[in-house]
Amino acid sequence: MHSPEDRAPIPSAVVDPRFSDIAAALGSTPDRLGWVRAPGRINLMGDHTDYHDGLVLPVAIDRDCLVGVRRRSDRQVLVRSLQEATLVELDLERLDAGPTAAAEAAIRRIEPAWGRFAAGAAIASRLSTTGPGLDLVLSSTVPSGGGLSSSSALTVALVGAMSAAAGAVLEPAEAARTALRAEIIATGVPGGLMDQLTSLSGRAGHALLIDCRTLRVEPIPIPDGLALIAVHSGVPRSLAHSEYAARRAACDAAAERFGVATLRDATAEMATDDPIARHVVSENARVLETADALRAGDRPALGSLLAGSHASLADDFKVSTPELDALVAALVDAGAVGARLTGAGFGGCAVALVERSAAESVAKRAVVAYRAATGIEAQVFPVTAVDGAAVLRAPPEI
Repeated sequence: MHSPEDRAPIPSAVVDPRFSDIAAALGSTPDRLGWVRAPGRINLMGDHTDYHDGLVLPVAIDRDCLVGVRRRSDRQVLVRSLQEATLVELDLERLDAGPTAAAEAAIRRIEPAWGRFAAGAAIASRLSTTGPGLDLVLSSTVPSGGGLSSSSALTVALVGAMSAAAGAVLEPAEAARTALRAEIIATGVPGGLMDQLTSLSGRAGHALLIDCRTLRVEPIPIPDGLALIAVHSGVPRSLAHSEYAARRAACDAAAERFGVATLRDATAEMATDDPIARHVVSENARVLETADALRAGDRPALGSLLAGSHASLADDFKVSTPELDALVAALVDAGAVGARLTGAGFGGCAVALVERSAAESVAKRAVVAYRAATGIEAQVFPVTAVDGAAVLRAPPEI
């Protein structure tokens, strides 16, 4: 995780008022605290491929989780959110026993639910065994339940804060694995590395072509004339209560039938009669084709690829919903270059590529059409590709 000098300037309240608000919640000033910021992500292409060593093409976005952190003289971790007054209290001595089945079950009963991620991060980052107690206050602008990786932004930020407090500097791949482990401890959902690695490796103005087998990241420029918008369908999702784990198990079973380690090694011929595997194999191909289309600025190709991905997710992988289908259709009819559901599905957001000059009008027309079709009010999030997570300042010594 990027870690500049401890005395690096912190943005003023005029730039981001959350710095002052978080400091006030801690009874301090911004210059006396440590700071970590981690962006959410939107996935332009490549869903349900990451956990089978596949290819993905996400974008780190300008909606993030910001954490202010201060060391304590004891072994307590106290965590608060600006969005919710509840205080989560963790005893590092009790967490020190490690993530046993009983301990993880207890973690998953913590309320509010975001507190579970703090406990998972304390264990995964080894704060529970090597670090000091901490006061943390967080604030997130990533919408929850929208498929924009609010949980991964939260976990990456917490892991960054806790690792910095424990004196560790993590490289992006190591930080991503640590954050993923924290999420699995917190939720029990066996996710892949895409969300965490995107949050850590983001590049302003670029999508990221990520090979989830090698963890190689190649920035792909987004053409200047194109913009990204995320539109929430109004249907929230929760991976822990969706069929996400069942889809992953189906991928595992298909790989075993084909005699390959993961579906990254499966061929189109192998997957012809297996819709689950067919989606993964074809989606990997679409990721590479989409990267090429971005490099060339080929709008017709991008539209076709996004449509093909959505159809595959809906018809083969069966993770779309009637609302997401209607939203994607409304975006395309309103003039988007292309659109598809983004994230794991089962609700949440669609992503659309639009001409920058027409972004606002496309969004407005799509929202009206979607409301007429479903009776649901969609929420538009214009997003910009930004740099990845960073420790803006390590927490000072007491």
